[in-house]
Amino acid sequence: MKVAFTGVSGFVGSHLTEAFGDFVVIGRNDSEDTIVNKLDGVEVVINLAGAPIIKRWSEEYKKLLLSSRIETTKTVVNAINRSNVKHFISTSAIGAYPDGMACDESFVGYATDFLATLTQKWEEEAHKCNKPTTIIRFGVIFGKDGGALAQMLPPFKLGLGGIIGDGKMMTSWIDVDDLVRIYSFVIEKKLVGTFNATAPLPVTNYEFTKTLGKVLGRPTIFPLPEFVLKLLFGEGSTVLTGSKEVYPKALLEAGFEFQYPSVESSLRHILTKTNEGTNL
Repeated sequence: MKVAFTGVSGFVGSHLTEAFGDFVVIGRNDSEDTIVNKLDGVEVVINLAGAPIIKRWSEEYKKLLLSSRIETTKTVVNAINRSNVKHFISTSAIGAYPDGMACDESFVGYATDFLATLTQKWEEEAHKCNKPTTIIRFGVIFGKDGGALAQMLPPFKLGLGGIIGDGKMMTSWIDVDDLVRIYSFVIEKKLVGTFNATAPLPVTNYEFTKTLGKVLGRPTIFPLPEFVLKLLFGEGSTVLTGSKEVYPKALLEAGFEFQYPSVESSLRHILTKTNEGTNL
């Protein structure tokens, strides 16, 4: 099966391209006509395009977050609609859901903050595709070589890690290897609709912090006040301080089985991998 990707240079893209041997790359500056030509013989398009979320959000950067997702998706969808592609899989995020309540795919609508507006516009653009379409909403992605965990590891390895605020906020997360398997599962089963790419066991920030410290064998006694994150990231700190309790009901009902359903199983899997023969 031949697959086309946008956003291959990112953390998730690098993992997915390892799993799919026969693929073509859609560049961020490719015109619609160029993309149509690249889609010759392609059966599935996986759309991962988008500027990194965990940054300081100036008004200019917020415009980039929107355009890098919505304009790219619009161009890709227009090209797909002129092609013989059989399945379109577009990315989104659990930022669509409100803080402070348990949600699965049965939740109707979106929250009202910037992240939710971003996901809504992104998904609306994807749904203009006239081929079978799947939306995969990412949780916080754990992997050794990128994503949120890679940014957390340095202070934790030094024994400087700690809870954020009161530690009660919920984190809905996914091991990157399970995320790759979700894509394969969706393609194999020809699933359409919206799916939460989150492990079935979300955790509080306190539980995550203590588990990461346990796996690393490091203390976790230095709490991080939320105002420090706000100083660093401005409005973008909501990605780190928001409380998202999101469940993958649709995937579980379709028969998907997580290899790493608990945060400890994921962290041990990631952090005991060897790097040039030396354990992390």
